Amino acid sequence: MRQIRKMAVMMGIALLGTQAMADVTVYSGQHEAGTKAVADAFTEATGIPVIIRKGSTEQFAGQLTEEGAKTPADVFWAEQVPPMLSLSDKGLLIPLDDAIIAATSGPGFETVPKAPNKDWVATSGRARVVVYHPDLIAEADLAGSVMDYTTEDWKGRIGFVPTSGAFLEQVIAIAKLDGEDAARDWLKGLKQYGTQYVKNSVALEAVERGEISAALINNYYWYNLVRERGGEDKVKSRLHFIGHEDPGAMVSYAAIGVLKGSDNQDEALQFVEFVVSQQGEQVFSDLRAEYPLRADVTSAFNMKPYAELDPPTVPPTTFEDRENAIRLLEEVGLK
Repeated sequence: MRQIRKMAVMMGIALLGTQAMADVTVYSGQHEAGTKAVADAFTEATGIPVIIRKGSTEQFAGQLTEEGAKTPADVFWAEQVPPMLSLSDKGLLIPLDDAIIAATSGPGFETVPKAPNKDWVATSGRARVVVYHPDLIAEADLAGSVMDYTTEDWKGRIGFVPTSGAFLEQVIAIAKLDGEDAARDWLKGLKQYGTQYVKNSVALEAVERGEISAALINNYYWYNLVRERGGEDKVKSRLHFIGHEDPGAMVSYAAIGVLKGSDNQDEALQFVEFVVSQQGEQVFSDLRAEYPLRADVTSAFNMKPYAELDPPTVPPTTFEDRENAIRLLEEVGLK
């Protein structure tokens, strides 16, 4: 907190000296309320205004590629890592200080991905889970691996969201851990026996109403539902964490970086530093049931501890990995 106040004082002096201060334009694929809360806290601490452009991560990644050096954006806050890797491969991001990158990959967070080119940093994590209806299936009867939800035993009983960015990352993880054939067979099995939904929230509600026994989603949808309804006793569904480094225990991460085409790189770097600071992570974690990536930040949600997730260690994802996963989805008719 002292560091933030010191930064605010320094920025105030700079403001008096120049009588003007550049703002920071953020292209954000992250949750709107969480992004705004962090931006507001940053502006309060530094005096630097933040303009938020909200859209999908995929949309912005394509837009930034087209805009190149002429982009009006200063910062890109992506909901998933693969689109950020694409921009990095194209040379559209600037390097970050080691201290910024280390902020969310310290002790206890060794599985958090790091930017190969040191030009983006992870900001939060979302665990892949199985949400289930205990009146329809006991937790002990759930599959021991996400790979096992592709048999006739699960026909009409397991839901999934093939349009989800996290689902795409899960396909990437399976392909990298078990091979492309395994990923293709998994997708074929889900298509044959599973039930498709257009959104994770829709799949969750289907389980909640008892229309389907279980579904593959991200953890935060359930925790947000619990908060909205006033407690776990107000919802019927429950979460199952697969663990044991299974692909079904994969954690996907949001990431943030500064655009090389930014005209306000100094202010943009301050914003990124604030996002991964203790204060920035706490502000976001108070609103969103995503895992903070700092030991000095505690989520406002009663989530399973990050240290107990036991996710698989997935080799660094490349742009080609992402394109291959999209191709597999197209091959089996899920995209």
